[in-house]
Amino acid sequence: MKTIFDKTTRDELIARINTLNENSTAQWGKMDIYQVLKHCTLYEEMLLGKRKFKRMFLGRLFGKIALKELIGDESQIKQNLPTIPEMKVNVNNGDIVVEKQHWITLINEHAHSSNPEFVHAFCGKVTKEQSGYLSYKHTDHHLRQFNG
Repeated sequence: MKTIFDKTTRDELIARINTLNENSTAQWGKMDIYQVLKHCTLYEEMLLGKRKFKRMFLGRLFGKIALKELIGDESQIKQNLPTIPEMKVNVNNGDIVVEKQHWITLINEHAHSSNPEFVHAFCGKVTKEQSGYLSYKHTDHHLRQFNG
């Protein structure tokens, strides 16, 4: 299974991010290109331990089941799943170039990251290996959403 901790995989994702621009439109969902870029930087900041989000009640009940479904195999993340409320971006105007570069910087930080106490807002405590799979799958999901 692909992981953000693999340099070749990171390079592939970064090349796909670089194809996104102000004319990129979603194939599904409600987010525009700026909102998805910001959402993805928030997600990477959570995985890297730079930002903490409150644990969701439903996640306490179903988080481990969801984690197994998300990273149990090579399948893609389903379209139109709900977003962690604190990662919803309501602003739809921002600098796309700056947000893309920030996302790329965060993805590159995974090469040297260590966040052993990581608690996902929905899935709960996850291992470094699991966070690598989550990062890849989340990034791939949103890149496919915008044909990236």
